[in-house]
Amino acid sequence: MQTMIDQFADTIRAAAAHKAPLHIRGGGTKDFYGNRIIGQHGDILDVTAYTGIVDYEPTELVATVRTGTRLDNLETELRRHGQMLAFEPPHFGSAATLGGCVAAGLSGPRRAFAGAVRDFVLGVRMLDGRGDDLSFGGRVMKNVAGYDVSRLMTGSMGTLGLLLEVSLKVLPLPPVERTLRISMNEAPPIDSMNRCAGKPLPSSATCFCDGELTFRLSGAEPAVRAAHRKLGGEEIDDGAGFWESVREQAHSFFQPGKSLWRLSIKSTTLPLSLPGKQFIEWGGALRWLVIEEDAGAEALPIAIRGAAKYANGHATLFRSGGYGPQATVFHPLTPEMMNINRRLKEKFDPMGIFNPGRMYPGL
Repeated sequence: MQTMIDQFADTIRAAAAHKAPLHIRGGGTKDFYGNRIIGQHGDILDVTAYTGIVDYEPTELVATVRTGTRLDNLETELRRHGQMLAFEPPHFGSAATLGGCVAAGLSGPRRAFAGAVRDFVLGVRMLDGRGDDLSFGGRVMKNVAGYDVSRLMTGSMGTLGLLLEVSLKVLPLPPVERTLRISMNEAPPIDSMNRCAGKPLPSSATCFCDGELTFRLSGAEPAVRAAHRKLGGEEIDDGAGFWESVREQAHSFFQPGKSLWRLSIKSTTLPLSLPGKQFIEWGGALRWLVIEEDAGAEALPIAIRGAAKYANGHATLFRSGGYGPQATVFHPLTPEMMNINRRLKEKFDPMGIFNPGRMYPGL
């Protein structure tokens, strides 16, 4: 595997010498996510051959894995030992890799209760824009000195370096899970979700759509049974299948061909007055918005981002249904934050070769 790392490093140095864009790519299942890369026809730096579990000790709840490893394969191995990736990452296809999972920084339905991707990243090994082999963090939670570069790489969309290996904290699978559903109108769910989150209940997921509040309980059988009695609701048969459809956006709400916005806001925010149809997750903190592409295309991004900012959050154009170049994907940064991001880019990728423009123009 060291030979492969050397080849990656040589490719990076050659690209840096010519200031030629490199498109870091794993399974390609998240190619849709992010802005169009500047120099779209540049070379692809494919990491899918760099696979395998470097170190995994189930009793320590830590796994170090090469980033070309498929998520399916990693999760299968974890399940053999009764463990899981607690942030429940979306795959969006069977070819999804661990590197793409960490680079995109996306979490699934369990995120509000278990934590986000970056909360479980303990250490990384990477190649920077000079082709230097760097390691940050370690295999324990307290092994952090100075800047936490390991978590900085999470969600960076491959703009700072090529991830080689990631050390992750994993958690035991819950003994029992039960998914319940309650019919109600749109006004009460926000309050109900927040009341549940504030109680000592074994909640692990919530969502609201089409007048139905659905929530998942995870834990020991007695605790789940007691919580079910307290909360009420009708148990649905295929709870696992339902939450997978939410995680992978196979649920009927996520309609292909339409623009999909992702709003991360204060959980207690009342239903937003925006056009389109909404799907609420994470106890009210995540609002998905599906909109017809011709519904005021030019003004909508401003209105949506204004509503998110008013609710102490931000809005991302997760999938475009045809807005065109006027709607950038990620919420605009303040000048101060843009300056910090620019300086980080200069430090890790001085020639600007890694996925240029994928997150923000000029980065």
